[in-house]
Amino acid sequence: MSTIKVDKLQGTSGAVTGLTFSGANGTFGGTLAVTGVHTVGNNAVITSEGGAVTPNLVQGLCKAWSQTDFRNTPAHADSFNHSGITDTATGRLNLAFTSAMNSANFSISGMNSIVSTTTTYSSVLALEGKTTADVAVHSAYNNASDGAIFDPPFGSVQVHGDLA
Repeated sequence: MSTIKVDKLQGTSGAVTGLTFSGANGTFGGTLAVTGVHTVGNNAVITSEGGAVTPNLVQGLCKAWSQTDFRNTPAHADSFNHSGITDTATGRLNLAFTSAMNSANFSISGMNSIVSTTTTYSSVLALEGKTTADVAVHSAYNNASDGAIFDPPFGSVQVHGDLA
């Protein structure tokens, strides 16, 4: 048997309250304002927009991202879960994670900024390698007469997968 001690329990105004407890489950209808630190477990699910599926919330979150200036001394304009940058060559960077990935079987996506506003380029941010501790990328462009690895003003990287 469980015991719940409550100093005050108050429902919404009107005929129906938004708070319901039944056995071990509780539901709340309406807006729930919460303050302080809150932990979301790996078993948290979200209901899809159509209500038909409930994917795992933690599984779907981006585990690391960055917007990085590759030029001169590379630096993050902004980032999440990146602890450092190693400039390995022109257009090539290793981006270290603050919190390691569970395995190297994670997904990476990215893009970089355009080289010129007067010439049409095909520009890519490509994966060179990955470990549980970091991801290595390079930035390249190609047009009809030239192809090169270069240092773009901005390269963006996103990582999805399982944290260790």
